Amino acid sequence: MNLHHQYWYFPKAVPDRICNEIRKYAISIEDQLARTGNYSKLKKLNQKQIKDLKKQRDSNVVWLNERWIYKEIHPYVHQANRNAEWNFQWDHSENCQFTKYQKGQYYDWHCDGWPGVYNKPNTPSHGKIRKISVTLSLCDGKEYKGGDFEVDFKNKRPGEKPNTKVVKEIRPKGSLIVFPSDLWHRVKPVTKGVRYSLVIWNLGWPFK
Repeated sequence: MNLHHQYWYFPKAVPDRICNEIRKYAISIEDQLARTGNYSKLKKLNQKQIKDLKKQRDSNVVWLNERWIYKEIHPYVHQANRNAEWNFQWDHSENCQFTKYQKGQYYDWHCDGWPGVYNKPNTPSHGKIRKISVTLSLCDGKEYKGGDFEVDFKNKRPGEKPNTKVVKEIRPKGSLIVFPSDLWHRVKPVTKGVRYSLVIWNLGWPFK
């Protein structure tokens, strides 16, 4: 997809009070090992599966579905969609993913979208795809080291060299980055402290 703006960001947009409330509420819930792909469909992972999973992703998550959180974040998704001139149709958001990256944890290169549509009959997700992703920084960049959010504009096409950029603008607490869900990105390993973030995937009907 050839876009003029690959992402849009809002520095220090969400008030500290809201970030603290989300963080406090999420931390009060027992977290779980973050999963990817087919691992998400398994009830329990064995040691080999956990080891293989952590080659791609190592973090802990809590799933949230509170209306007040969406109310705070959705206006920025709408605004980025307009400002970046994507004008994607979307009408539903998945559960929010509160993510905790401790020392040594990371999420290697990936994109949030995938071929095909959701097959979840009788749900708002059925027949739709991930179109717009958003990540909110719930702590200040001074609270941790490493853990940079990096994007790859080349989308990892075979034979092409990476064209990467660290998005330093979203390190301050309350900053958001909004981007098309097919953009390749990663979270580099945290070397000190703990990095907290909130991720929401926003869905719509397949592109025509």
